Amino acid sequence: MAKLAGRPVRLKRRQFLAEGPQAVREALVLHGKRIAAGQPGIVREVYASEACLDRYPEFEELAVGTSARLATDDVLAAMADTVTPQGIVAVCDFVDVALADVLDAGPRLIAVLCQVRDPGNAGTVLRAADAAGADAVVLTGSSVDIYNPKAVRSTAGSLFHLPVVLGADVNELVSLCKDRGIGVLAADGYGQLNLDRLQDENAARRLGASTAGSDYALENPTAWLFGNEAQGLSEDELALADHRVAVPVYGAAESLNLGTAATVCLYASARSQQPR
Repeated sequence: MAKLAGRPVRLKRRQFLAEGPQAVREALVLHGKRIAAGQPGIVREVYASEACLDRYPEFEELAVGTSARLATDDVLAAMADTVTPQGIVAVCDFVDVALADVLDAGPRLIAVLCQVRDPGNAGTVLRAADAAGADAVVLTGSSVDIYNPKAVRSTAGSLFHLPVVLGADVNELVSLCKDRGIGVLAADGYGQLNLDRLQDENAARRLGASTAGSDYALENPTAWLFGNEAQGLSEDELALADHRVAVPVYGAAESLNLGTAATVCLYASARSQQPR
């Protein structure tokens, strides 16, 4: 189990570790839903301390049908990636899906991570996408492994809530999105379009006002491209988008970090897509 902290073993076994009550709970809930639907489950083993089960008695019922065992804190520490074990660890099968499955489902909001290397940032964006009601998160082939223990923890269980695509080719993704009428927006601090203005235009349309000449309707199905933490999106990636959109900065900060910018953009689209 400890070896699952390393990517080579994760890829070989197609399994990863979920640590802590929140992640394990969400993994077990998804496991139960899949079993009930006649599909393969995703949780293979669960190890928990007595103290954890005393605090979260629901785990005994949630873990029915899995290989569940008691473990001491020392054993959990040896299994887990964290310095201070949280009392419960689960071995889960990979949960990523194919890009075609996502696009064929008619998504309205997709977050695309292009060359995002930090596991904490990737997990944060996935969590934000989940909170915003996005239909999927797509990571390009040069992005971080979302099954990295730090990335899994950063999702706070959201990894088990929405479809995630790994290793996508951004050129193919954009082409397929455009074929399906999904607009592609690039989050770019130097973009010519202003996110506030797009939201104002959406609000005006909700009230029945004319917004002739609007650059982009945020209520339309949209895939947002988010770039590398340090360099942002490359020129080639920016060129793929229909528009480059800037989140306005009203204070003295030079820019927003990836997680914050992605959250603002995804929520702008999600709010605009809500029924009138």
